[in-house]
Amino acid sequence: MRGKQKMALKGIDIFKLLPKEHANCKACGFPACMPFAMKVAAGGAEITKCPHISADVLDKLAESTAPPMKSLTVKIGDQEGKLGGETVLFRHEKTFVSKTLYAFSICAGYSDAEVEAAISASAAVDYARIGERMYAEFVNVYADEDDAKFVELAKKASALNRGVILTTSDPALAAKAVAEIKDAKPVLNGANASNYEEFSKLASDNGLLLGVGGETLDELYDTVEKLEKLGNKNLILNVGTKDIRSAFEFTVQIRRAALMNNDRTFGYPTIVDVAALAWDNEPLQAALAALFTVKYGSIVILRTMDYAKALPLYGLRQNLFTDPQKPMRQEVGIYPLNKADENAPVFITVDFALTYFVVSGELERSGMPCNLCICDAGGYSVLTAWAAGKFGASSIAKFVTEQVEPKIKNRKLVLPGKVAVLKGELQDKLPDWEVIVGPNEAVSLVNFVKSVA
Repeated sequence: MRGKQKMALKGIDIFKLLPKEHANCKACGFPACMPFAMKVAAGGAEITKCPHISADVLDKLAESTAPPMKSLTVKIGDQEGKLGGETVLFRHEKTFVSKTLYAFSICAGYSDAEVEAAISASAAVDYARIGERMYAEFVNVYADEDDAKFVELAKKASALNRGVILTTSDPALAAKAVAEIKDAKPVLNGANASNYEEFSKLASDNGLLLGVGGETLDELYDTVEKLEKLGNKNLILNVGTKDIRSAFEFTVQIRRAALMNNDRTFGYPTIVDVAALAWDNEPLQAALAALFTVKYGSIVILRTMDYAKALPLYGLRQNLFTDPQKPMRQEVGIYPLNKADENAPVFITVDFALTYFVVSGELERSGMPCNLCICDAGGYSVLTAWAAGKFGASSIAKFVTEQVEPKIKNRKLVLPGKVAVLKGELQDKLPDWEVIVGPNEAVSLVNFVKSVA
């Protein structure tokens, strides 16, 4: 790669720019200006936490103190998604910020029946897992020789309430499609060394994210520099469709250049077209989608999305893009299952998201109406929360008295089997309730629920 490395400011440089008349005022939440400056330089605090910093200095520091990878917003139907903003190469170092987003594809070379089949198959995958919607966030529209068909498919894709990616290297064709769906804010995926000026103008005029690629890393780097000189920094880097090896090398080297070397020319999210890398090999596409979820695709394009791909892929993504230092938590409250009303029995458990996911799934599978109550346990599993004193008789009784009794008439309370030791004390604290010890494992709940009901 060629080009001059753009280094971020060090802590001492930031310290020298802080207002001396308010030195060590602690308004930023730090005991002094120096530790604040060091934390800002490391990406652990925002420079705006200093209330006394001038607008001129703020503008001067804005780019240098921003994450080494630019954070971008992309339109996904009537929602917004985030790309980039990453600060670490490995999840265990801190956390990944913006989850990988997925696209399924439709092609101007398809027949009408093939287009409808592709949309129907991919649209069928839409489910919730631990409070998160799992579906393909984008529709990628491939160009072909038929210009009119490409524009027609762009309009069809924009009506699906998902993000739209327009994949074509023809700026004139892209302009025709953008004119029809500009409100959908599609991603333009097709800029390169020969057409970047036309694409940059089209993207800038319409406020669109621009995908830019190159045959080599040097060519991509040079094209990005030229786009930045045109004032366009709303970019996503296409790592190429030539072969799997080069796509992987591009993604890793781009991320390392941005995060390890602070080279902001490569400090942009990436788009990986695994459909183009393995068009006729669906199992290989699934494997590549998993690979580039881990190694560092911001948007991954597949030919189709079905449950065979989705279930492992979204499970991987959800585990990867959660903060390893913070437990996944389910919101505290009462969750009626199987059309339960106030007369259905009560099952209580902790707010660890995986526990909720497993227990609610088994209770739903039983088909019996019941109220699953989630108690605040610090986001820990049942035994861990009990050992830490966050899921004891007192906290459970307080939760039942304050939040459950006013809404539920049934007085059967099922306790997780792993904390059966709490039954006696809990019964004393809730004399109007019948405390029942449930099974140790969620898989046994189906038969157990029927006996309780």
